[in-house]
Formats: sequence, C-alpha cells, structure tokens
Amino acid sequence: MSTINARTALDEMGEKGEFIRKDAAHRNWIKNDPAAQFPAEKDRYHLYVSYACPWACRTLMMRALKGLEDVISVTVVHPIWQKTRPEKDTHAGWIFGDASGAGKHAALTNSEGNGGPFSSHFQDTEPDPFTGSNTIREVYESVDDKDGKYSVPVLYDKKQKLIVSNESSDIIRMFNTEFNHLAKNPDTDFYPEDMRKTIDELNEWIYPSINNGVYRCGFAKSQEAYDKAIEELTVAFDRVEEILQKQRYIAGDIMTEADIRLFVTLVRFDEVYTVYFKTSTRYVARSESILNYVRDIYQTPGVRSTVNMEHIKHHYYCSHPLLNHWSIVPKATTRCSCTSCRTIATNYLRNDLGSIYCHKSPRFEN
Repeated sequence: MSTINARTALDEMGEKGEFIRKDAAHRNWIKNDPAAQFPAEKDRYHLYVSYACPWACRTLMMRALKGLEDVISVTVVHPIWQKTRPEKDTHAGWIFGDASGAGKHAALTNSEGNGGPFSSHFQDTEPDPFTGSNTIREVYESVDDKDGKYSVPVLYDKKQKLIVSNESSDIIRMFNTEFNHLAKNPDTDFYPEDMRKTIDELNEWIYPSINNGVYRCGFAKSQEAYDKAIEELTVAFDRVEEILQKQRYIAGDIMTEADIRLFVTLVRFDEVYTVYFKTSTRYVARSESILNYVRDIYQTPGVRSTVNMEHIKHHYYCSHPLLNHWSIVPKATTRCSCTSCRTIATNYLRNDLGSIYCHKSPRFEN
C-alpha cells in the first residue's frame, strides 16, 4: 500500500496564498494501433467521473458527442467528499455511491461531521464495479500510485488493471481521434487540423484565467492572490463575450474541444462560482452572448445528460468545510417570470439551472 502523503487541490498553494494547480501524474495514451501498450478497443476502458467536476465532465461530453457510450463504460462517484482513510490521515475525497442508500454511508455529513444528513445515493451513483474500491483513493492505490492526488476523471484499463490517464485534456483528445473505428460519430472532429492553432491559442488563455481562474479566486488565501485572479478572470470573461458577439462558437463556426472546455466552467458559473468562489464581477445570466452560447451548447444532442446541478451544488457547497463550515446548499436563482421561459426552462437545464435564464434570443426559438 502506498505511503505517500494524500492531498487535494486545496493543498496546492503558493507562498503568497495563491492556488497553483499541479499537473496530472498519469498521462499515458490510447492509440488506434493493436501493437500499442494501450490499444483502442471496445469494453476495455472504464471512466470514473463525477458529475460535479468540470474536468471530468469534459470527458463525459466528448464521450457522448463522439458516440462512445457503448465503447467506454462509466461509473459516477458520490458528489460529497468524505474521509477516505480516517484511521490513517485527514484526507477527504471522492467515494463511491451506495445504490441502496442504506449502507455504511447512509446518513452522510461533510468531512468534518457538520451539515446534512446527506444520502449515500445520488442519481446514477453506484459502487465500483471493477476494483471493489470504496473510494477513488483506493483505485489509485490499487495501481501503486506515487502522486497522492486522487482526482477524477480516471481512465482505467480493465485488462491491465492500470490507470491510463487522469488528465482530462488528454482524455478528450484520445476520445476524439483514437476510437473513431468504434464511434457512432467518427466524422465529427472536435480538434480539426486546420483549426488547431486557433484552438490551442484559446486554450492557452481560457484555461488559466477562466477554467482554473475560478479556482484561483475561490481557493485564494490572500487578498493579493484573489485580486490578481479575479482581475484576470473578469478580463477574460469580457473577452469571451466579445468573441461570441461575432460568432457562434469560441473558435469559429463549428463546435470544437475549446467549447467543451469552456462550457463546463460556464454552466457552473452562476449557480456555484459567483457565490462560492467570489467570482461575482460577472454573471452568465447578465452576459447576452455567453448566455446564448451556454444554452446553444446545452441543447446539443448528448450534452444535457452530462449536466447534473444537484451533484454540482452538493459537491461544491458540501465538500470543503474550510469554505462552507455547515455545508449549506443555496437555492437556485429566482425563475424568470415570462411565459416563454416558464415553458422553455423545463427543457433547458435540469435540476433548476435553467430557471435563471431568459429565452430572449432569436437563435434559440423552439
């Protein structure tokens, strides 16, 4: 069993109180080559994800958009972090759900014993079907992990019993290209050759300022660190709004991986980040082009099933007692009162996320 020090993103701090995310430790590559160490095969790979985690939901989106649901299996973990080895250390992280709701985790609190009680079963959560683990930490320990950060997503090789990758940016590119011979949508390319320069340039500033920027705001432990992060996020948010005033997608006229990476942050923005991570200089609901963009992508076939606001809100508001001691989960924003929205919202974002958004854009009339 590993003797390394277990940690979470909350432990990745700089000297000035700034959050500095560490790189993923497992970065192998699946190839459409029978001779490869990890060849692209049906039913060989398993994805461990959380609906709450934006990085994990990147991979769920790409899997759905490429039509790989019958090729790569998935297990959804419980959204609320718990102590993973309370007899050994204080680490809190992802656990597997109890489908019966009556197991040893039947009445959960947060990891400090406050809040709740929360059920041990949320929608689609289930026990680990392959390694018999109770926690994601145990999945990592089963492959003799030496890093100690037990994050999702995890792309697991069921045949070799190894972790292929826990880096979402790599996983979505593997799903985009290496499984085309098995995919339902093999001709849909989210990283086309002629757009790669543009996509890479977008990723280079959207990741640090928006995707990771919300965490830099929320996990900051000094005013200086927060001020720097919120300024960069605000500038980048306005830059996205300006781009989307001129074109449908962030990289141009077609949906690309840059949209997948951006959407998973924006869809959580108003309901979580503006409150919990103090990113309240901007709102999706008050930014017309970004709002329309989020609605557009959400309505893309396959995307809706990857968004679960119950998991999202319960994870963020209940998993970090340092930020929310009693794990109080706020109610959704007030529903728009116009007749059209009362109809459309029910078909927009499940679990009440759509309640904050007005329909007023000719692009999205139903």
